[in-house]
Amino acid sequence: MKLLDARKDPYRKLAHEQGFRSRAAYKLKELNQSYRIMGPGFYVLDLGCAPGGWTQMAVKLVGNQGKVMGIDLSYVEEIPGAHILRGDIEDENVVDEVMSYFERKVNAVICDLSPKVSGNWSVDHAKQISLNYDCTKIMDKVLAHKGNAIFKVFDGEYSMEFRDYIKKKFARINLTKPKASRKQSSELYYVCLGFIG
Repeated sequence: MKLLDARKDPYRKLAHEQGFRSRAAYKLKELNQSYRIMGPGFYVLDLGCAPGGWTQMAVKLVGNQGKVMGIDLSYVEEIPGAHILRGDIEDENVVDEVMSYFERKVNAVICDLSPKVSGNWSVDHAKQISLNYDCTKIMDKVLAHKGNAIFKVFDGEYSMEFRDYIKKKFARINLTKPKASRKQSSELYYVCLGFIG
């Protein structure tokens, strides 16, 4: 995004004013208003959480009766009300740490992750979808029956294949693009409701 465009971006300005680390927080807020993915008292796992905008919004949405954990390979500055784990979602051993923190299965798994972008679209798209598959391996072990999930996808040749894969695991799946997403962005979100395993 060009600097001039960034300065005009109302979500970026709002994030700065309201203390969120990224404009992405408003994507989660909007998705949650439409689909009620989480609410007060929910236990939420945020996979690929850097810089922390979704984790911050999740903390706000679940309130002090809920619990939120964020995991990322990158360093993420502490977020009040959340537990941050520096870990690799490609390593299924993070499941033990997730279960140890929550002490039960979670109500929602949220994934707004993106690989380090190389500039080669087909490589970046394939890597992003691959990371989502890694997230589903963790989700399968930690998400409670009837729980919800969100996956960001870079729209491309493997998007439908991924949708068909997760569709079998949920009662309902919606494909959407929140208003807070930039128009020129190829990102879409699969909102998955009612985990059936």
